[in-house]
Amino acid sequence: AIPSKRQLAWHDIEVYGLIHFTPTTFENKEWGFGDADPKTFNPTDFNAEQIISAAKAGGLKGIILVAKHHDGFALWPTKTTEYNITKSPFRNGKGDLVKEVEQAVRKNGLKFGVYCSPWDRNNALYGTDKYLGIYQAQLKELYSNYGELFMSWHDGANGGDGYYGGAREKRSIDNTTYYDWTNTWGITRKMQPMANIFSDIGLDVRWVGSEDGTAAKTSWATFTPLPPEGKNVAVPGQANYPQSPMGIRNGKFWMPAECDVPLRKGWFFHANERPKSPEKLFELYLKSVGRGAGLDLGLAPNTDGVLNNDDVNSLKLFGKILTKTFASNLLIGAKVTASNTRGKNYVANNLIDGNKQNYWSTTDNT
Repeated sequence: AIPSKRQLAWHDIEVYGLIHFTPTTFENKEWGFGDADPKTFNPTDFNAEQIISAAKAGGLKGIILVAKHHDGFALWPTKTTEYNITKSPFRNGKGDLVKEVEQAVRKNGLKFGVYCSPWDRNNALYGTDKYLGIYQAQLKELYSNYGELFMSWHDGANGGDGYYGGAREKRSIDNTTYYDWTNTWGITRKMQPMANIFSDIGLDVRWVGSEDGTAAKTSWATFTPLPPEGKNVAVPGQANYPQSPMGIRNGKFWMPAECDVPLRKGWFFHANERPKSPEKLFELYLKSVGRGAGLDLGLAPNTDGVLNNDDVNSLKLFGKILTKTFASNLLIGAKVTASNTRGKNYVANNLIDGNKQNYWSTTDNT
């Protein structure tokens, strides 16, 4: 298995952020039930530039925005549901938070991606055969209106209790078939060919299997998604998690791991929580990026619509640690040799020549 062009671009990013900011922030919860009044969402001082510049200072090179979490509230003026940002006081009902974040991301030279939850605890049609078209239409809107994306992030959580248009009940779906992932991800491939698809099973980047920000000490970039016992298909929400942290040597697909972890304890802002220290963030960097994976750091704006000062400071100092640690390339001037080389174009010294297009390779029978 070899990486695609979009996967190579993803490897270069190394560290990126995942922003959670919905009515759930104002409810002081982690998962919204889907019944919050849209007017609950009222960040009077939202400042995308403050959030993104803090992320950039922390060494982050990309941002994924949760455009719709499980509560079903859309942060853009979608045509697919009334439960969206235009029904909130934000920008007097004329706001588009996805656009504001995207513009700040581009201004700061970072890459932009989106998360759109397949599970929708607000929508009355969730669980019926009419919902899939709604979800796919939401993806199409996000893929059409916010420029090139580096990632389309798909959560494995789906089905359970929710508001569902007032039914307030539990709904179960067969996640092996309900979202028609083959065709749904086909939309991604067609509309956003450079967007890496993330989920438990890839297709491009796999979940590491936990939310503690670390990969296994040996972490293979190759992987073969396998269904759980008794199932025929591997889908998000059902995968072989025991193998996810370390990958599978000689796996069928190039599918490196993403290590996601919130900067604070939770993915959403809670006033009683504090961010991880810069030293802890650097430790996570070494145990994720240092093991060939990516580090996805959760950022949680407060109810004003900005990152708390302690979050900003932790990110800034983390960025300084990264810069200082890797300021000098200790391999410059070194010489690398190998007992086996494919030929003069694949010598071992290619490993340290500074050209990412060059590499060392052995003969096929080695």
